[in-house]
Amino acid sequence: MASNSNMANVNGRENGEPIVKRPRDNVSPDSPLRSSKEPANKVTVVLGAQWGDEGKGKVVDLLAMDADIVCRCQGGNNAGHTVVVDSVEYDFHLLPSGVLNKKAISFIGNGVVIHLPGLFTEAQSNLKKGKGLQGWEERLKISDRAHIVFNFHQAVDGIQEMQRQQQEGKNLGTTKKGIGPAYSSKAARNGLRVCDLVSDFNVFQEKFRILAEHFQTMYPNLNVDIDGELKQLKEYAEQLRPLVTDGVYFMHKALTGPSKKILVEGANAALLDIDFGTYPFVTSSNCTVGGVCTGLGVPPSHVGRVYGVVKAYTTRVGVGAFPTEQDNETGALLQSRGREVGVTTGRKRRCGWLDLILVRYAHMVNGFSAIALTKLDILDTLPEIKVGVAYEVDGEPLPSFPANMDVLTRVTVEYKTFPGWCCSTEAARSFTELPSQAQNYIRFIEDFLQVPVKWVGVGKSRESMIKLY
Repeated sequence: MASNSNMANVNGRENGEPIVKRPRDNVSPDSPLRSSKEPANKVTVVLGAQWGDEGKGKVVDLLAMDADIVCRCQGGNNAGHTVVVDSVEYDFHLLPSGVLNKKAISFIGNGVVIHLPGLFTEAQSNLKKGKGLQGWEERLKISDRAHIVFNFHQAVDGIQEMQRQQQEGKNLGTTKKGIGPAYSSKAARNGLRVCDLVSDFNVFQEKFRILAEHFQTMYPNLNVDIDGELKQLKEYAEQLRPLVTDGVYFMHKALTGPSKKILVEGANAALLDIDFGTYPFVTSSNCTVGGVCTGLGVPPSHVGRVYGVVKAYTTRVGVGAFPTEQDNETGALLQSRGREVGVTTGRKRRCGWLDLILVRYAHMVNGFSAIALTKLDILDTLPEIKVGVAYEVDGEPLPSFPANMDVLTRVTVEYKTFPGWCCSTEAARSFTELPSQAQNYIRFIEDFLQVPVKWVGVGKSRESMIKLY
């Protein structure tokens, strides 16, 4: 039998002191505080499932038309999303694609690194294309915790690429937009944020000079017009100030307030993630689902559906292992028909067959609720279509996607071959209107991944996205 002193502890008393009830002890058993409440609002996430350029912008545009808030959570203007509305082609790099929805708020979160000249140039460029971007300043919010990409970050990006080429004979194939150096400043804790710029400019400029001089010490050939850039930044501060908000509080209100549809637009893609991608040929941010929480201040319990965007074949920009690459007539045909040229870099994309080992790995990391399969129409003229379904190295099967890039360069791919449909799918507006061979191709992808295909893209416009369910 327990001693009296132990019994006292069990009953919440110590040394004979009376029990002190906590506020929650007065809550009735039926109170909502006693139950595990579902979050008031959850975010829907759209992520790339390959090496980028999957057509995320089009999927986001489709979902954004019904959204209240559209967010960017990571990356910078190294991203490139194309949206076609009323035959007008808009290119977005920093602005969320949802900025075209005049009823929605677009939000750039703390995980994004922002090059201010790039942001305002992008807005002006798209304004000239059509009416879609009119009034964008009134519906854009920017987190005060977002880090700033400076011109010298971009210059350093170029210097680093040149040094890698000279020292190692190869580079990383970065966009030279300063993304890596800016995230390096963030990790080194000497970066500057939006809140610094829009607060006391005298304090900001001193910190800016120290940061610029730091990079000049590291790279003696780096030329920085400190006074000129500060003058420009002071002007941008005035334009930026009305857009800046406390991002954490903004998202908290959106998530816990009245019912809202909140969409998160991922930049880059799973295989470019700094932790889970084909390192070191990756970007400098987390572009998998974890980046939503850290890049916006969203609790994990508020993450709802996660949609993976998968191109019906595979592409990659720059260097790095690419097991299903077709450096032949098939690859050239995919490149030409798919207009596979980088929105940000202007470089031709390498092309190959759909790699389902790679996509399955992306699903392991992100837990896709469903998939949007894009650019199916690019396969229309092929008499035969292949899909990568397994890897082996030195005659031994690999159970999953390898971390070691030396291993990935040596894999042999096992393919599943399908007959092509050799007719146009561009006019199809329902699954049943697709050729039976195309339907079989889609169903195989679903069965292999055990993830439903929710949309199929057969063209550039909004109308060309077929909804399966």
